[in-house]
Amino acid sequence: MMVFLKEKLVFFATPKTASTSIEMALGPNCDIRISKVPNAKHTPYRKYQRLLEPFIMTLTKDEPDTVAVIREPVDWLGSWYRYRSREELNGTPNSTANVSFDEFVAAYLSDNPPEFARVGSQAKFMSDKDGALGLSHLFRYDDMDGLVRFLQNRLNRQFTLGRANQSPKGETSLSPALLAEYQNAYAQDFEIYERLAPEP
Repeated sequence: MMVFLKEKLVFFATPKTASTSIEMALGPNCDIRISKVPNAKHTPYRKYQRLLEPFIMTLTKDEPDTVAVIREPVDWLGSWYRYRSREELNGTPNSTANVSFDEFVAAYLSDNPPEFARVGSQAKFMSDKDGALGLSHLFRYDDMDGLVRFLQNRLNRQFTLGRANQSPKGETSLSPALLAEYQNAYAQDFEIYERLAPEP
């Protein structure tokens, strides 16, 4: 998470949406950067509202806008799956090295997901305590150029995104039955992403 007080903007680091690359580009110029504390970099909106927004409002008279990135849900899970297949995780509860993507998604959809499949929900990350989408501005992961233009205009600075924290390659085709189950169980994630589709 990054807070820009003068520009009245808070950037939320949705996991697996190039947030590390964005923070590398803009972190040195923000006023508050929450990335070094475990479990704080990816602070969800509802926790921000409860704990951080009251403090930030003591530093600026106007409520800041909020911005984040959302990734196509299957692609998002695929990135998590591939990221957790890294060799350094072999033998740990987080490893997906010996799990197929179908098995990973089935575990994710289960009532009690194993450690390797506990990755949360993009919609929940972006929602308030009542489940309503709380962000002022939201960009699709496949519209990174749009996000960069928005941030350049809002922050009045030019920057280029590098590549960091990338997931290794891997097979992430999903069976139709599991896709349908995922779409039903996490309908809000799919709805938010599709709502942002560009006009034909």
